Amino acid sequence: MADRSEGGAEPSPRRRGQGELEAQVLAALREASEPVPVAWVREHLGGALAYTTVITILTRLRAKGAVERERAGRSFRWTAVADEAGLAALRMRKVLDAEADRQAVLASFVTGLSANEERLLRELLSKAAEEEEG
Repeated sequence: MADRSEGGAEPSPRRRGQGELEAQVLAALREASEPVPVAWVREHLGGALAYTTVITILTRLRAKGAVERERAGRSFRWTAVADEAGLAALRMRKVLDAEADRQAVLASFVTGLSANEERLLRELLSKAAEEEEG
């Protein structure tokens, strides 16, 4: 007999958080030693996702600049060009680009940082400035 919750309904599968599936697909692609087909990605993730779901995720990641594809016969092979940190940065950039008052958004973001995060941000900005000069 199926395992049921108190209400008698079958337990629903856990919903993934926003971006979690994209991160899993990206991680799978980063483990590949060469460009791979959708079927490889699907199998690497356990095979539970529909083929079309994997294609949709890859297409979204491509639109974000996180993956590239190359023609392989009648289909494509996919390669990661960003890691999870890069994907998060792309998401942050998209949110920032959607706001009219970028200065207010950045100011609000910075004031919410911990002392350690602020120190790290200052170090990263200093390093980026040095690289631009050099």
